[in-house]
Amino acid sequence: MEKTWRWFGPKDKITLPMLRQIGVEGIVTALHDVPNGEMWRKEDIAQIRDMIAACGMRWSVVESLPVSESIKFGGPDRDALIESYIRSLRNLGECGIKTVCYNFMPVLDWARTDLAHPMEDGTTALYFDYARFAYFDIRILCRPGAEADYPDDVLRKVEALDPVMGPEDRHALVDSLIVKTQGFVNGNISEGDAAPVEHFRQLLSLYDGVDRAALRANLVYFLKAVMPVCGEYGINMCIHPDDPPMQVFGLPRIAGSAEDIRFILNSVDDFHNGLTFCAGSLSAGAGNDVEAMAREFAPRTHFVHLRTCRLLGGGNFVEAPHTAGRVNLVELVRIFEKQGRNLPMRVDHGRTMLGDEDKGYNPGYSFHGRMLALGQVEGMMCAVRDELARGCC
Repeated sequence: MEKTWRWFGPKDKITLPMLRQIGVEGIVTALHDVPNGEMWRKEDIAQIRDMIAACGMRWSVVESLPVSESIKFGGPDRDALIESYIRSLRNLGECGIKTVCYNFMPVLDWARTDLAHPMEDGTTALYFDYARFAYFDIRILCRPGAEADYPDDVLRKVEALDPVMGPEDRHALVDSLIVKTQGFVNGNISEGDAAPVEHFRQLLSLYDGVDRAALRANLVYFLKAVMPVCGEYGINMCIHPDDPPMQVFGLPRIAGSAEDIRFILNSVDDFHNGLTFCAGSLSAGAGNDVEAMAREFAPRTHFVHLRTCRLLGGGNFVEAPHTAGRVNLVELVRIFEKQGRNLPMRVDHGRTMLGDEDKGYNPGYSFHGRMLALGQVEGMMCAVRDELARGCC
């Protein structure tokens, strides 16, 4: 696998020369300043590509070329937005960039209730507390009918939180769930939004009447439209799994299980319609056998995110160190190395450590924490490659 790193463009506090020094081979990035739905111009793509190449690396993966909400819920302008998307793909292909990670999650991308959960070793990690998530949904968002989506034990925990959640706690929960995890990745809600909760309610309303079947149909419609240009330029589209892999805020979610992924790959049975195998997102689902999924979907995997979660019961989970957690990342490395395709791989959601907390890095994208993870995974890769060379696996 190719060692890649998510870089947030020229404004990123982590620079390309820093990444070159720690052994990064490929860059995962996007044109973050281009609003969702607008075409990516070839000259802008080439400028970033050449900037990366000048530092001795290549632009390996686009993450992400965002899919507009109207494409997801099937709005009246979706065909025009898909055409703009196709023009962006064509420009990427003409610039030699052939792997595009995207997601089809309605309204919000990944969700965590705590972006700096303290760990015993002094680091902090991303954390998901199901009761606090429900508290936001029921008490802050006040989504009609939300109570029916949670079991009785979680509803009791929500009631117990009422007397202890002050204004600062409520603000922090809003900031973690719908602002900080979204704004730095072309999200629908950005830092400085005057009324993020009301804005979020309006976004949710766009999906009134859109169920899983409709969202699946809209994804298939989108994929069938973009496959011809992907075939022309050899571009691999790779959908990112839902994070976490569960239904949220009454929204349909369609990429969280083996059955979901089979449907996506089989409905548009084209090699260019593939998967971003995010072991971390999938490991947050208690019902997912992540290693079995890696074996099944490796032939259609075009990009790998290596991380893992630790399940804590009751729907809670925490991002685990790359050498711990519920998924054996060494075995995943074996599975993907055997593909022989030099798949781009990036470590993900590293711990915050050694002064990372003071640098203003994007949530989950620390420097020292990810550098440690990259070193750990590189060691796994070297060991597996030695096994393969000696015919031991």
